[in-house]
Amino acid sequence: MALDYRKCAEEIAANIGGGSNVISAAHCATRLRLVIADNSKVNKKVLENVDGVKGMFESNGQLQLIIGTGTVNKVYDEFLSVTGASAATKDDVKAAAASKMPLWKKILKTPGDVFVPILPAIVASGLMMGLVEALAKAIPSFAESGWFGFLDMVANTAFALLPVLVAVSSARVFGGNIFLGGVIGIMMVHPALMNAWTVTPTNQPAVWDLGLFSISQVGYQGHVIPVILAVLLMATVEKWLHKHVPEMIDLFVTPLVTVLVTAFATFLVIGPIFSILENWVLTGAKWLVTSTGGIGALVMGALYPWTVVMGLHHMYNVIEAGMLSGALGLNIWMPIASAANFAQFGACLAVAIKCRNGKLKSVALPSSLSASLGITEPAIFGVNFRFMKPFIAGVVGGAVGAIFGSLTGLGATTYGVTGIPGLLAINNIPVYVIELLISAGIAFAVTTVIWKEEQPEEAPAAAAPAAPAIEVPTVSVIRCAAGQVLQPVKGTVIARDQIPDETFASGVLGDGVGIQPADDKVVAPFDGTISSVAESQHAVGVECNGMEMLIHVGVDTVNMKGDGFTCLVKEGDAVKAGQPLIIFDRAKIKAAGYSDTVAVLLTNSDDLEGVECGVK
Repeated sequence: MALDYRKCAEEIAANIGGGSNVISAAHCATRLRLVIADNSKVNKKVLENVDGVKGMFESNGQLQLIIGTGTVNKVYDEFLSVTGASAATKDDVKAAAASKMPLWKKILKTPGDVFVPILPAIVASGLMMGLVEALAKAIPSFAESGWFGFLDMVANTAFALLPVLVAVSSARVFGGNIFLGGVIGIMMVHPALMNAWTVTPTNQPAVWDLGLFSISQVGYQGHVIPVILAVLLMATVEKWLHKHVPEMIDLFVTPLVTVLVTAFATFLVIGPIFSILENWVLTGAKWLVTSTGGIGALVMGALYPWTVVMGLHHMYNVIEAGMLSGALGLNIWMPIASAANFAQFGACLAVAIKCRNGKLKSVALPSSLSASLGITEPAIFGVNFRFMKPFIAGVVGGAVGAIFGSLTGLGATTYGVTGIPGLLAINNIPVYVIELLISAGIAFAVTTVIWKEEQPEEAPAAAAPAAPAIEVPTVSVIRCAAGQVLQPVKGTVIARDQIPDETFASGVLGDGVGIQPADDKVVAPFDGTISSVAESQHAVGVECNGMEMLIHVGVDTVNMKGDGFTCLVKEGDAVKAGQPLIIFDRAKIKAAGYSDTVAVLLTNSDDLEGVECGVK
């Protein structure tokens, strides 16, 4: 029987405290996304049993109800009608959810939001600086050449004008005009100002005498916190003016007043005060790493993986950027992060080698290799944290490696890279290699000793004959921080935009791939749960670890009304990778005039980090 969309919406509204308890509402391809004012009014047990709701979970401050492709939009329209809520985008909902975060979490999250987008520029510059300096040391004549001067200029640009990059990214985060943000960043390193790096007790900047007060003519090279706060003020002023200035003059008045107010506040208050505070923070961080006999580094090496789990590790970018841009010119925080990350590689590699389960091995091995390159989320969330003991082993290895790196004076010319890529940016390659070996070696050894694979219970003597062994796919077609998606149908993998259907090809239902089948069987792409089954049995939804997959056999095959399709699972079933899900008749599909291309789509790809599609 067809779903009563109105009734479904009414029951959802009734069990979340009504429309007055909804801050924001939107939907994606499969889910209704809600931000709730008072979570105590949500009746979760009843919601899970509402006809049409196939699942429910909370993520990043959002209540997400799984309803299904082609249905969620209809329920959403009725929900807006029932509750009186306004339509919103996914970004609106994310912003609303973020506004409900505790203040401390907002503060810690903001540096990551600012610095992650500019990491490519920082990494490129830092690696180039390391290479140029290494060549200058190895070839003395190179240091005197025009090549050195040019490449050194190219490599230093991102750090010399870092406040501009930070200002533009901050404006995006705070919802201000990014070009006005760029003006504020440029203003803080303007050529009319004395370069902050050249200030000494005997070389002090001049001042502008403005009557009641004066402004020091010094730039903010090497500072990031004052820049972020200045742009936060800019965005706040700009938004206020947009609301209160008449539209007729808004285009002229708002930018002018915004820049002037921000400029005076920055050079009179924000800059002088917070540059001092930032220097204190950097001095404290340097003391923690270098002046505590390595104890501070040991503690931070142990804590670092936990901040990765909480998604707060990007907060260290402020410290690292300050170290690089300031007088120190060396990122001594990077060896701590590298030790922690490489230790997780060692622990995950131990699991991959020790385990006998083919599925676990197929996840652990590539995840460990990813961790060795500095991308630890697959190893942490897919293996180490899941079993906990390997994660703890990684914490131990990271702590020991970090104290070694501190005591030996390791430092880097960039941030955002750890593990093996860090070899290009480190100041002492042999010692850095030893640090990595210590970190990974200890984690590997501890994991090998304390972690044991859970063996399935032996079947009793009178048990029924075992089911035929499942052939687990070995080819990965989609990868992200949450895990990997194995090829569910044998055949030729094609890019998403080559799927002969505009809806699939455009990515509106999520990123993924197409498969031109050479077989008539769809199997599970990972261990997970069946979230939806099409009435015509030509498509299924599968979920695991936050990944939401749609596997759709053929194009427009819904019109076949199930003829030629046999679905072997039902909603709520737990499935294993390689377990058959759908049997389909390719000949019937082609006889009906339809393409048999199978669409394999990650419908919530926008919510996942590091999504990569294609055979690997």
